[in-house]
Amino acid sequence: MALPLSEFIYTNEEYLAMERAADERHEYIDGYIYKMAGESPQHGEISVNLSGIIVPQLRGTPCRARIKDTKVRSGPIPYSPRSRRGIFSYPDMLIVCGEMQFLDEVQDVLVNPRVIIEILSETTEDFDRKLKFWRYQTWNPSLTDYLLIAQTIPAIEYYIRQPEGGWLYYVYEGLESSLTIKSVNCTLHLSDVYDRMVFSQQKLELFSGPEDKGGNTQ
Repeated sequence: MALPLSEFIYTNEEYLAMERAADERHEYIDGYIYKMAGESPQHGEISVNLSGIIVPQLRGTPCRARIKDTKVRSGPIPYSPRSRRGIFSYPDMLIVCGEMQFLDEVQDVLVNPRVIIEILSETTEDFDRKLKFWRYQTWNPSLTDYLLIAQTIPAIEYYIRQPEGGWLYYVYEGLESSLTIKSVNCTLHLSDVYDRMVFSQQKLELFSGPEDKGGNTQ
């Protein structure tokens, strides 16, 4: 993550008041506010591709997708506006099923995502893998599926919450691979996710092994 905008520590309600009046997007982590970086061309291609792949598969189901501009809160329950604890984030894509549950009457902060998808970048990868995912696991019990999509190579990491609370972990590599997000019955072919992306032959040759290199993490 980038450095916070200032050394001041803000409450949840102070952040939301500022963010709702701002022209740019900012994330919030335990009192500190961080400006979100602009997206790369690769990030933009993957984001548009995902929307085109997932949204048609959700038609006629109780699930719907949101991209980029929907905030998700991950923090202690019950919510305390004057607390400084918690994260407000903007996932690259999320899927929610059934009734959308919002933090307050403004209805711009979602608290019950089922699927979250993040497109990794050099500045956000560590945050997406560690603190953000840990907070999602802890404070968003509705979350069943978490996907991390690489930009520089054709690879998707897929975490699936298990009934006992652990998470299964799979990696899908190479343009011939595909995966199904079973909780929402959506299939992703990596060749579609990375449509219009150009990878060197050297990078493509890295993925000559099995599609599924899964492991179990608890």
